[in-house]
This record gives sequence, structure tokens and C-alpha cells, in this order.
Amino acid sequence: MPASLRIGPYTVIALADGAGPFFSPRSEAFPGATAEQWAAADRLDPGALDAGGGWWLQFRAFAIRGDRGVTVVDAGIGPADGPAASWAPVPGELPASLAAAGIAPSEVDTVVLTHLHTDHVGWAVVGGERARPFFPRAGYLLQRAELDAIEEINPQLRSSVIDPLRKAGQLRLLDGDTPLRGGERVVATPGHTPGHQSVLVASGRDLVAVTGDLLVHAIQLLHPHLAYAHETDPEQARASRERVLHSPAAGAFHLATPHLTEPFVPRPRS
Repeated sequence: MPASLRIGPYTVIALADGAGPFFSPRSEAFPGATAEQWAAADRLDPGALDAGGGWWLQFRAFAIRGDRGVTVVDAGIGPADGPAASWAPVPGELPASLAAAGIAPSEVDTVVLTHLHTDHVGWAVVGGERARPFFPRAGYLLQRAELDAIEEINPQLRSSVIDPLRKAGQLRLLDGDTPLRGGERVVATPGHTPGHQSVLVASGRDLVAVTGDLLVHAIQLLHPHLAYAHETDPEQARASRERVLHSPAAGAFHLATPHLTEPFVPRPRS
């Protein structure tokens, strides 16, 4: 059974899709980080440092099972012929992870795509020339600002992901923060990409934030101001990161992250 976290009526489930090295030295990914900051991050997440001193990433999606349905956040790295094949460790394991969690693709009613980077949309559409949505009954939620920026992010995803979702009538565009039918809430967290979004799951005093790439390494969890080289707008990304990390939660507050070694990480104490 995949790792999971219970919060009120919700179960947030980590869906592993793969693991592998980052495509460049981590010092290039975070050029402003100091040796002391790296040391603190390595203590917090030692699994992200490989034997050669490189950055080792997890690739995962999340499912949120509640009383009113199943939401999946992101779609991983995808199959061997998926859009991330040029750099990510495909084929991904998301179908097997879903099966291990007892979730059939047809059971999923909502898919939130946090953004249009290839390691987050890999299983959204499958089938090659006979392209079809992997989750046949789900509405796929994307910020309109993200689609508007697709030529800047990855124009190839228009034909391989967006057009098939539109043809199937399963693409839904959002404009900012939006409550979901299941009770979760999408929040706009731009900066990593122009239309990046995250998902908040709240129950009573407790909160889980499914972050997408709001933060990609533990160093940003400890030092939210640090810019990541692959952010479209570093200042906007910092503001989004701090907005989520400072969300009010009197009880437990966990971050559900796609790339850190552990899928669920408590918010650091300030």
C-alpha cells in the first residue's frame, strides 16, 4: 500500500512514478545557495543527495480520496514514449501505484495538473496516435494562465496533451483559486510557471498542501526565498511559496511534495 496521510474525511495517497538524477548539478539549480544552507537541507532530506553529490529526485503524483470522490494531483513522468522520455526515468509506475492504492483510473473524477512541465503530465494522455485521456471520466483542471503560456513552457504539449483532452471534452480551465467538488481547494501559485497551481486539503485545524513544484528541494522548504533556476518568475515563485507555507493551520500542517524523498513533510517551525 502506498504511503498515505489521513486528514478528517480525506486520505491523501502518495503515488510513486519513478526516481532518478536531476539533469544538471544542483549548484546550478540553486546558484544562490550557501554551503551552510546545503548542509541543513541534506540533514533534512539526505535521500536527495546521491553518492556522487548530485541531486536525486523522486517523481510522484498524489490521490485525494474523500467522501465525494477521488482527485488526482499531477500525472507523473508517464510511459516509455511519454513527453518526459528525453530526460526522466520512464516508464513510470503510476498505473501500478494506483492499483496498489485500490484506485481504478475510471474512478477518478478530477485531475489537477499543477503545471505543464513534462514530468507532471506524463500519464494525462496515453495511446500515441490513438491518444486518449488515461483517466476516462475525469475533468482535467488547468489554470488558464498556464495554457496561455504553453508556447513558452512546451509547445509540443498542445498536440500531445491539450488537444486530446479538449477533443474528449475533459479539459477545464480555471481562473485563480477554485473550490473543488470534493471539498479540496485549488490555489493559484504562479512563479514556477505562469499558471502553476497547488491543492489545499483542510479538515478542522489540520491542513495538507499538495505543492506541485512550488518547492522542488528541501532547501526551499528551509529557505523559501531561494530562487530555483528553472522558475519562470523567481520573485513571484517566492511569494507563492511563502503564501502557502504561511497558510493558517492551528493543528498539523503537512506538505505533500512530488520530488522530496519523503512524500509528506511537516511544515518547518518558524
